[in-house]
Amino acid sequence: MQPNRRAFLTDVGRGMLIASVGPVLAADLFPGRARADDAPERLSFGKLEPLVALMQETAPDKLLPLLVERLRNGADLTQLTTVAALANARAFGGEDYTAFHTMMAIAPAYHMSKELPEERRPLPIFKVLYRNSTCLQGHGGGHDHDALRPIKPAELPAGKSGADVLREAVDRKDIGGADQIFVAISRGKPEDAFNQLLPSVQEELDVHRVVLPARAWDLLGIIGMEHAQTLLRQSVHYCAKNLSANPEANTRPAAHVVLPKLLDQYKLVGRTLGTKPAEDAWIDQMSKTIFSSTPEQAADAVAAAFAEGMSPDAIGESLALAANQLVLRDNGRPKAANDAKPIGSVHGDGIGVHACDSANAWRNMARYSDPANAVACLILGAYQCAFDRTDRGGDFLKWEPYPRAEAREKVKAGDAGALLAGAEAAIKNKDQATACALIQRYGEEGHPERPVFDLLLRFAVSEDGALHAEKYYRTTSEEFAATRPAFRWRQLVALARVTASEYGRPAPGYAEACKLLNV
Repeated sequence: MQPNRRAFLTDVGRGMLIASVGPVLAADLFPGRARADDAPERLSFGKLEPLVALMQETAPDKLLPLLVERLRNGADLTQLTTVAALANARAFGGEDYTAFHTMMAIAPAYHMSKELPEERRPLPIFKVLYRNSTCLQGHGGGHDHDALRPIKPAELPAGKSGADVLREAVDRKDIGGADQIFVAISRGKPEDAFNQLLPSVQEELDVHRVVLPARAWDLLGIIGMEHAQTLLRQSVHYCAKNLSANPEANTRPAAHVVLPKLLDQYKLVGRTLGTKPAEDAWIDQMSKTIFSSTPEQAADAVAAAFAEGMSPDAIGESLALAANQLVLRDNGRPKAANDAKPIGSVHGDGIGVHACDSANAWRNMARYSDPANAVACLILGAYQCAFDRTDRGGDFLKWEPYPRAEAREKVKAGDAGALLAGAEAAIKNKDQATACALIQRYGEEGHPERPVFDLLLRFAVSEDGALHAEKYYRTTSEEFAATRPAFRWRQLVALARVTASEYGRPAPGYAEACKLLNV
């Protein structure tokens, strides 16, 4: 390991964990955790356990009536969100594709519910919980299939940070060992455990590896930090299971070669984060640099910006706008992935949706983490964004962003209501080009954004979205709020495009939920 990389990870793992402390019982890690020595075989969640078990073992066709009954008997949406997340984490531990997508949708669905009228607030949560139940029952649902169980913490070697020890276990693809190490790390503050997890996340740059811990941390703000160990163990499992064996494959050189070089070159180890604000022109140029560069060049540009004292928020804003171009410029799928993702579609696991969700995750983790990780997250985020532009083919640098000239010419000025009605009709016709042109015109004329969000939120709840509708809606709403007025409408134009692409496949359980709630 290069010395500066070791220094960096040591900084991340501040507060050395030494063997003299001895093993820590699971009961000491977070309140309410069962003791590892005498715990029942199943991970238990105290007073929430009956509801978690009910969530884990109830078939989808019986779940929604039970949820409505629970709400009428005094349960609230926060409680239902909590038990759904715990059931998913215990059963799958971040190891099942559809299940971890469902986990990543839980917090976005909860936030979406807050934007709806009171009588409709359960809908996005019920939608995701129905999907959660489908996953759980397909998996077996019961006790014998749990991926997360009570375990004893590892004894950690003296003189090494927890971040280093965990990363080495992840590199060995030792899921059990990494799990025990993380349990030991987790005995302190959740914030410290999160910081020591991130170097393992950074070992390879794929969207799920990046978004899962970011959405888990967001979810902890809803369900409570006492569940941090449970939710973050999912990322430990994912990272150890899904790592390229070849250290030179895919994006692995980003953390092992590019990041250490830039930390040294720009003297970023131990550096105080800058606070220099950015003008619109700087944001625009930096976003173009990240978008058009090679991965190494994009990472270098961000490292140089940190060295110049630019604020992480300015760098993150540029990163999000660069990723946004991958939605706006995409020519669509050249061939159908399946019936749900036809030729020309961009929703689901489209290049742009994945890139935007990744950039948003890096940006949020930079906010949540310590300065060393903030620097690493945004450097690696730029590397990943540039990598995404070239990895799946397509000439994004030459493709014109939506709305393209032909569609713009067809849209005339009009009042807000007419433009919104036109956008809704375009979405229902799956006309991505016209939907984008109408929303852009609406924004250019200075109309308020909330009616557009209300329109697109309705479809983000009602449509299936190929596992990504909730996450991408939340990504867009967060980035719109965090982007300056000169550029923020690009986010809503992109969301309109994705909404038109995904329209026409209603979410399973949505119609039943509407009927049960009388909405």
